[in-house]
Amino acid sequence: MTRTYIPRAVRERVRAQAGSRCGYCLSQEAVTGQPLEIEHIVPEARGGASVEVNLWLACGQCNLRKGERIVGVDPQTGTRAPLFDPRRQRWAEHFAWADGASVIVGLTATGRATVDALDLNRQILVDARRIWVAAGWHPPAG
Repeated sequence: MTRTYIPRAVRERVRAQAGSRCGYCLSQEAVTGQPLEIEHIVPEARGGASVEVNLWLACGQCNLRKGERIVGVDPQTGTRAPLFDPRRQRWAEHFAWADGASVIVGLTATGRATVDALDLNRQILVDARRIWVAAGWHPPAG
């Protein structure tokens, strides 16, 4: 993986634009206590540039699971679908909360492929969301 330098000002703008939460699982940095990572929506390995319009925030696990992928498989249809683009697409059009806001459900082929590819309902995260809901920290507004 290439580690292209991204200027601090760009990092700060991306963090502000993302509301300091993961663009995929919506985990909030302040709730998790873990710094979020600047991720390339189109990975550098696939020709994506290290420019603001191709950058967003992701938690370490979502970023790791996404890796170099830009497509996944919709488990409902078995067809390939583009992964969710948190900069250009609205989360609520592709995903919804279920099970008391502890589980993410994909509403579209892109949503379902992203839930599956990034394992957005990994058990440890579902358990954490239940705690966050009980504390009134989840789901995030907006």
